[in-house]
Amino acid sequence: MTPSETRAIVTLSLLAAFVDGEKHERERAEIKRIAEGLSQADGVQLPMLYQDVLMKRVSLSAVAAELKSSESKQLAYEMAVCVCDADGTQSEAERMFLADVRTSLGLDAPAAQQFAQEAEEIAAVPLAPAVAAAAPAATVDNAELDQAILNAAILNGALELLPETLSTMAIIPLQMKLVYRIGRAHGYELDSGHVKDFLATVGVGLTSQYLEQAGRKLLGGLLGKVGGGMLRGLGKQAVSSGMSFAATYALGHVAKRYYAGGRTLSTQMLKEAYASVTQEAQSLQTRYLPAMQEKARTLDAGKILSMVRGA
Repeated sequence: MTPSETRAIVTLSLLAAFVDGEKHERERAEIKRIAEGLSQADGVQLPMLYQDVLMKRVSLSAVAAELKSSESKQLAYEMAVCVCDADGTQSEAERMFLADVRTSLGLDAPAAQQFAQEAEEIAAVPLAPAVAAAAPAATVDNAELDQAILNAAILNGALELLPETLSTMAIIPLQMKLVYRIGRAHGYELDSGHVKDFLATVGVGLTSQYLEQAGRKLLGGLLGKVGGGMLRGLGKQAVSSGMSFAATYALGHVAKRYYAGGRTLSTQMLKEAYASVTQEAQSLQTRYLPAMQEKARTLDAGKILSMVRGA
């Protein structure tokens, strides 16, 4: 992929992030932070692209003209879909935008719509399983929750190693399900709105997290259908520094602390706890990398939706 195609894909993703005009200021700040953090990658000046999108100095037609190959067009569309679905099912503005993207890129409509449907299904999976779960136990099994947090972190770390766009998108609903499970274990029945607020409070944006994870893969040359669906050099975890493993591990343990304490921690305390546990999780990354690699070898795009449903 040429640098101009990479820039075009990133620009299209940023256009998708702001198309509904309803991004919270803290999410905008996170996207700006990510743009600045990735600014040196592959010669792509992300801060400049970010400003161009916010100031409406770029158009969809101009971006589409930069995408020459069918592979880059498909990848650009997939990333735009996942950005739109990262914080939940698409708004009307997002659906209209994606329809314009399909037309501008000249994509095969049935195939493009099938991908959008798969992404929507992942975005719309409910937190609670279809079959009613057993009532929370009178006493919380902390060892069981600790193992569930570690398993979720390893799974999301494995998803980060895969090249498919949908694998990256699946990380967010799996994180939300983990928080839901922990809250329920402590006697709290949570809805998706509460879980999203919890993630936002500790500093995890939904759209921004997807942009950062997918952006690191893209700029590292690792995002796309490669080698029959497996990542080239499966151990190239350094591209994203085990971000999904650390974020999931930290979310789980901070949620456990929060709900065990009767939801009394302040916003500042939650942010500080998340930052502290994230640092701890990063030190565990090397230890659990073999487990992530092994898990990644058992996953493919076809299993993602059933995995999210059954988590």
